Amino acid sequence: MKLAFVIPAYNEEALIGKCLESVEREIARSGVDAQIIVVNNASTDRTGDIARGFATVRVVDEPKKGLVNARDAGFAASEGAELVANIDSDTIVPPGWLDTVLAEFGRDPKLVCLSGPYVYYDMSWANRALINAFYGLTYLIYLLNRYVLRVGSVVQGGNFVFKRASWAAVGGYDHSIQFFGEDTDVAVRLSKVGGVKFSFALKMMTSGRRLEQEGVFRTAGTYTLNFFWVTFRGKPATKDYTDIRPD
Repeated sequence: MKLAFVIPAYNEEALIGKCLESVEREIARSGVDAQIIVVNNASTDRTGDIARGFATVRVVDEPKKGLVNARDAGFAASEGAELVANIDSDTIVPPGWLDTVLAEFGRDPKLVCLSGPYVYYDMSWANRALINAFYGLTYLIYLLNRYVLRVGSVVQGGNFVFKRASWAAVGGYDHSIQFFGEDTDVAVRLSKVGGVKFSFALKMMTSGRRLEQEGVFRTAGTYTLNFFWVTFRGKPATKDYTDIRPD
């Protein structure tokens, strides 16, 4: 399967290089036929220049700021790929990530989307243990929503892969959702055309900067609220968000 990485980036000059290095390493290690698309989303720093410094990277400029605008621009640029891997510019792809993706999609022809949890590499042990407890609850909700209520599934924004044809078939991104709830919208709509799986085998390394700055409980509460609102009401409860960037 041909795969495209889509990486939205707004003022990420501090972290985009590490992200792209990890993607390049994983593609080289796995031998997967993959392209890398960075969406320079209205950045005012050196994000675009750094991304263009990687010979393997295609940079798409999206002047309209917003996560969904950026993901959609990257999706449009991924034409020709069967699978689209949606990650974030502060993530680090661990070794074996692509092996897990191809094994899961190869095993189940009805699978249309695969996602997994984050591992917050720069947070304290205590906070990571707390987050793991939240993920345990998330998995129970995933089982309930997917197999019992059949109202959707769970997708972790910044760590999900979907079949390009399936996403096009359900109409693509909802531009009325700019940040919170975009991943749940993906889960709900794709679950109507195939399997949307959340697996602890698909771990992604990422920065815990939002959790550290806003607080673990507050951040988890905001995401949980919007998860249920999008699942059962179709739109997020929270529209405003704060850009969190390193000092």
